Amino acid sequence: MQDLKNIVESLLFVAEEPLGAERLKKILEPAEAGAVAAAVAALKADYDARQGGFYLAEVAGGYQFRTRPEYTAWIRRLVDPKPVRLSRAALETLAIIAYKQPVIRSDVEHIRGVDCGGVLRQLLERKLVRVLGRKEIAGRPLIYATTRKFLETFDLKDLKDLPTPKEIEEFGKAPLEMRGNIAIEPDEEPAATEAGEAPSEAPAAEPPMEAGGEPPAADDVREAAAPEPPDAADERPEK
Repeated sequence: MQDLKNIVESLLFVAEEPLGAERLKKILEPAEAGAVAAAVAALKADYDARQGGFYLAEVAGGYQFRTRPEYTAWIRRLVDPKPVRLSRAALETLAIIAYKQPVIRSDVEHIRGVDCGGVLRQLLERKLVRVLGRKEIAGRPLIYATTRKFLETFDLKDLKDLPTPKEIEEFGKAPLEMRGNIAIEPDEEPAATEAGEAPSEAPAAEPPMEAGGEPPAADDVREAAAPEPPDAADERPEK
């Protein structure tokens, strides 16, 4: 395919989210995957050598043009992007999920020492956290993990880019406060669950992402997020 590098550049320029290798390959058929990868690599090298106001970044499993951090102050005079607003409790919960995923609610609450139902709902609504399914233990609790939007928000190529414990210690900050445009709001912790009352699970807000980066069909999402009906022969209450 002629002008493949220019075509890739134009696609990346107009895309509103990072474009992964699989997505580019589908758009650019019949171009070979190797040729597409070479075009992306050549573009990245061009922008790195140019050292201009923006560059081609690897983020959230794909590629996206991003402005250089050293010009953030000037860019904010023009567009003033609104930061992602999270409470301290939400940021702590998000960090636990990011580092411990896949994780269930009781494990998060054990680490934080407080009820996290309201915070989990907030993270689901903001699409920073997703539901993978249910763990096959008593009560079949929901399993939580971070989303592609989480990677985009915190400028991460993948989860391996999360700060290491050594880096966290050196910076002296919480692991996610060092990245992204985050505003910390006052905590509004939900009331602790009363004794004897079963905690309610947060609703699923985003489908699990498959290896290829494409979300499953809506029917599959409902099946993964919703509890299965009890068998007619066994309708005992859950423990």
